[in-house]
Formats: sequence, C-alpha cells, structure tokens
Amino acid sequence: MKTIGLLGGMSWESSAVYYQLINEGVKARLVKTHSAQSMMYSVEFDEIAKLQHAGNWKQLTQIMLDAAKKIENGGADFLVICTNTMHKMVPEMEARLSIPILHIADATAEKILEKGIKKIALLGTNFTMTQDFYRGRLEEMHHLEVIIPNEADREIVHNIIYQELILGTILDDSRKKYQEIIHKLQQQGAEGVILGCTEIPLLIQQKDSPIPIFDTTKIHAEKAVDFALSI
Repeated sequence: MKTIGLLGGMSWESSAVYYQLINEGVKARLVKTHSAQSMMYSVEFDEIAKLQHAGNWKQLTQIMLDAAKKIENGGADFLVICTNTMHKMVPEMEARLSIPILHIADATAEKILEKGIKKIALLGTNFTMTQDFYRGRLEEMHHLEVIIPNEADREIVHNIIYQELILGTILDDSRKKYQEIIHKLQQQGAEGVILGCTEIPLLIQQKDSPIPIFDTTKIHAEKAVDFALSI
C-alpha cells in the first residue's frame, strides 16, 4: 500500500471527512482490520482564508509548498490536497515536489464523463468558479462545457461556504438557496452539478438536487484509495 499524504485544514471539517472516507474505502477493499497508510499536515485556515480574500496568492503558494514539502519529507508516496480552491497552486507545487499530486478536477472529470455528461454546472468558492485554474482545466483538458451561477448567486454560494460551512454550521435556509441556484443552472442546460468545494457536501446531497451531483470530496477520496492500492 502506498502512503497517502493529505494536505488538510481547509477546512478541518472537510479534512475529517477525507480521513473517514479514505479509511472506509481501504477497509471495504481489503476488509477486516485494514486501514489507510496515511499522514496529514493540517494548516491554520484562518490565515489561509484572510490571504485568499486579500488576493495574496504568492504567500499562499509558499504556505502550500512548505506544507507539501513536510508531507513529502515524511515519506508520502503522493499528495492529496483536501480542498478545491487551493489546487490553484498545483503547477508551482508540481515543479517543486518529487511526488505526484492527485488533482481533484481530473478525478471529478473522470466521473462526469463516465456518466456521458458534457454540460456541467460548477459550485464552489468565487475563486474556484471564476478563475481559470479549475474551470479552465475541466474545459481544456476534459472538453466539458462548464457553466456557473450569475454574480449574485455566486456571492450567495461563496458566503455560505465561508460564513457557515467551514464553521460546521448547516442551515436549512442555506440548503434551499443552493437548491434554487441548482434549479436555475438546470434550466440553463446543466446535466449535473459539481460540488466544487469540499464543504458543500456537508449541506447538499443527491436528494437535494434534481440533477446528478458530483461530490468532489468523495470522488477525490475514492481516487486516493485507488491510487494507494494500485501496484
């Protein structure tokens, strides 16, 4: 079994779900008392969130590189970044690391294409929805048509993530707002929706959506198990 390196804490709420899903996945595959061989370095998210909203991506890149190096030096065979937004730094990180990074957008695209879906909605932080590092990768590398909410709805999605979900606050009213936004995207032709923030699945599940959801936390964790157990 390969050793999984988890770069977490963004937020710890979703990182805990990663740890649980990965260990459950290994146990399901190998049965009995098996669990994942892994290590996690968890950053302090308050600092991360402030730098994100200040647009200080240079300092964020250094924080991510420092954390990833600690994981690499600890003996991990590959890296799983337990968040969508911070995949923005992947090119710089790949250039400085000797271990591979399991990209969350690639794992998600595989699942979308397996379902025969071509037009997909994307929900996440404003950074993930609007910047090219994530949406562009889906479009250019995987040939998906990606649509996002309008500006007002993007603010709703973003604010619920940062003001509620990362704190573990789950509100029915916020779930209804997300459902309304998903319905609008469906009317625009979306055949499915990416829950492109690892906290969103804490709020939205398949029963809450009229179109297929793609839970990036679950998909990424499953891919980590596959990679860890591959020869």
